[in-house]
Amino acid sequence: MALYLLYESASGYGLFLAHGIDEIGQNTEAVRNSITDLNRFGKVVKLEAFNPFESALDALNQCNAVSEGQMTEELQNFLERSLPKVKEGKKAKFSLGLAEPKLGSHIHEVTKIPCQSNEFVLEILRGVRLHFEKFIENLKHGDLEKAQLGLSHSYSRAKVKFNVNRVDNMVTQAIVLLDTLDKDINTFSMRVREWYSWHFPELVKIVNDNYLYAKVAKFVDDKSQLSEDKISALTEIVGDEDKAKEIVEAAKASMGQDLSPVDLINVKLFAQRVMDLVEYRKNLYDYLVAKMHDIAPNLAALIGEVVGARLISHAGSLTNLAKCPSSTLQILGAEKALFRALKTKGNTPKYGLIFHSSFIGRASARNKGRMARYLANKCSIASRLDCFLG
Repeated sequence: MALYLLYESASGYGLFLAHGIDEIGQNTEAVRNSITDLNRFGKVVKLEAFNPFESALDALNQCNAVSEGQMTEELQNFLERSLPKVKEGKKAKFSLGLAEPKLGSHIHEVTKIPCQSNEFVLEILRGVRLHFEKFIENLKHGDLEKAQLGLSHSYSRAKVKFNVNRVDNMVTQAIVLLDTLDKDINTFSMRVREWYSWHFPELVKIVNDNYLYAKVAKFVDDKSQLSEDKISALTEIVGDEDKAKEIVEAAKASMGQDLSPVDLINVKLFAQRVMDLVEYRKNLYDYLVAKMHDIAPNLAALIGEVVGARLISHAGSLTNLAKCPSSTLQILGAEKALFRALKTKGNTPKYGLIFHSSFIGRASARNKGRMARYLANKCSIASRLDCFLG
């Protein structure tokens, strides 16, 4: 049976006939040893037909179709024109070798041409790819490399170009930044408290909130200049007149040490930086909520924007999350505990990141595992709807 080979290059489709297979042997190792020698390889493989692409856009469309395992009309016409005609009702006396099994299945389904894709065919196609320039006449040196470079750039750009409103990478970056900001704000707030407490130690017990503490520290500045006439302004900051009066009274009897104007300026600048980070954190959270409603509205409505974003981030993308079975989604984030349990033959974890959902938090201790399994099942369905429903 004759063996034809379809080679998809950056410049067009090439159809080759392997007419002297016996000279190099029928096994893969023999082919692998012979393809480096063009004189030997050229005796067994020859070019039957070549169909160049009309333009760079045509090459990109053909490349996308091949990658998706679809036969285009141009490829079908080329094969029907170049391959031997098969009489109706009779079996073909040849087969077509391809590198893509999915494409071969589609070709066989439409044209009834027998196709094969195995290690032996792949090795012959590797030799074709190695010596392709020598088979095509009137092909200048470097033309094929330019075509490959242009097609690779176009193909890569097309693959990464998504709907700008549904780019889940933005959600991944936002949730990672949100978690980092939470740690940084907590660390910086503790530093402001410790720094300003040398001057006004009593303020720590009066104001518990980190953002309010930084705001009050910036407003008070030098405690010795804090008087009764600033109570109204202080009340607007803390939201409680009694607490504002308590701060003023504490400043009068404070045991803290005096700081130089330069030290106070640095404390105020750092407090302002903490306030800016808190404000940015609020804006980033609003941005994350809006993005989640655009990208994964069902998942966000079911489990919350933050937990849903963490699941997407941990899985790598919404598509990866949608492909996860519910049993995997249930323990996402608890991989260390799972492998430790498997190694020690202990109890496997019941939940991972979805533990932060309010559904599991409200469940009783004996029902948390059941709730996690049920919730993971619903999250898996929701993520698939968000990803594939359009």
